Formats: sequence, structure tokens, C-alpha cells
Amino acid sequence: MAAQRAPLGLKISGKRLWNRVAGPFELEQHEMSVLLQACRTADLLDRLQTVIDEGEVIVSSSQGPRANPAAVEFRQQALTFAKLMASLRIPVEDDGDVRIPQQRSSVRRASLSATK
Repeated sequence: MAAQRAPLGLKISGKRLWNRVAGPFELEQHEMSVLLQACRTADLLDRLQTVIDEGEVIVSSSQGPRANPAAVEFRQQALTFAKLMASLRIPVEDDGDVRIPQQRSSVRRASLSATK
């Protein structure tokens, strides 16, 4: 299966991620949607990092010194990115070993006795 071209609007990190995942892996349509969101998030992280690099980590506000809002948003987007990538379960090469990221089960499970 030929790799799909990176969607329009993606920047450097988003395109790089798209090509590294969509090229070698066959993804279902819903996985392609997750990948697109991960690529957009990667690009957003780059933009936020630029804002952080050009500013201060601690900024003044009417309530006193605060963390730069871009740094706070960066943390949230980094968590989102990690969750999106984990949901794709792309094999990771680690010193020549290929492993699948750990699958986490949900806290809530359907009870077998509830269906009886």
C-alpha cells in the first residue's frame, strides 16, 4: 500500500511524523484520523516552544508571578500528544529490539454478571 501524502497545513514536525508513520505502517481510517491529530499537535508543540523560548518561563500577572501560559499549554499538549501516539500502538525500536508500547486497559470494565 502506498503511503498517503501528508495532509495540507502540516508544518515540519507534523509532516515528518506523518511520513514516519503513514509510510511504513498500514493504518485504518480511524487511525489515520488519530495520526492527523498527533501531527497537528506536534506542530502546535513547536509553535508553543518558540513562544516559550522567546519569552520568560515566569511572567507577571495581576495575581503576581505565574507560569508562562504557553508553558502550561505546552505541558497539556505534550500529554495529549503522548496519548495520541500511545493509542496508535506503533512498534518502537529500542537498541534493535522492536517492541509494542504497553496496552493499558480501562478502569471501568463491563461486568460479566451484569449481563446475566
